[in-house]
Amino acid sequence: MAESRLTESLIQSLGDQLAPVRRLPPPWVRTALWLLVVLAMAGGLLMHYGAAHMVQRWTAEPDIAMAGLGAVITAVCAAWAAFALGVPGRPARWAWLPLPGLLLWVGASGLGCLRDWIAPAMPVANVHQAGDCLVFIITFSIPLSALLVWLLRRACPLRPVLTAVMIGLASAAASAALLEICHAFAVAATDLLMHALAVAIVVVVNAAMGGRLLQPALK
Repeated sequence: MAESRLTESLIQSLGDQLAPVRRLPPPWVRTALWLLVVLAMAGGLLMHYGAAHMVQRWTAEPDIAMAGLGAVITAVCAAWAAFALGVPGRPARWAWLPLPGLLLWVGASGLGCLRDWIAPAMPVANVHQAGDCLVFIITFSIPLSALLVWLLRRACPLRPVLTAVMIGLASAAASAALLEICHAFAVAATDLLMHALAVAIVVVVNAAMGGRLLQPALK
């Protein structure tokens, strides 16, 4: 009898110490909040550079506009997938969500690169200028990745590395889309290679570091 009362007292004591857990917003809401930060960055770049060069490039080479659209779709879908993977019970197939946008992004970029190699219509970036693109994408990806990791720390991603890959892809794609505002060159082989290298670096670093940072959510 005394043991039963002791157990009840222990349960009551533990129950009194429990703190209410605030429910996280749905993945699409958190994706929208992250996109507001991306839009704020875009607004700042547009205020500084204007939209004239971007519109001129898109008019002269629609492939560039399609590649930019693909980057935007990839960023939105990858961020959504990251937040969805942070919900326990969500299947790993959410990681396929960015694939259509990624195919459009890569395909349009490759087509534009091939067309400009055959019949160039706009100035092509040299190695130094292409290197600036790499620095731009990595630099803008750092705060965007950090924000996604911070937003996901309160979640419980059962696949932290896969979630971190989605974080890296979303951040790199968003940064590549932002680059369109101030990128005044046609997509050449060197430029495309630098873009791909920048995206790969961001994704790999996020997979290595982001996966570890998301691990405490499992405890």
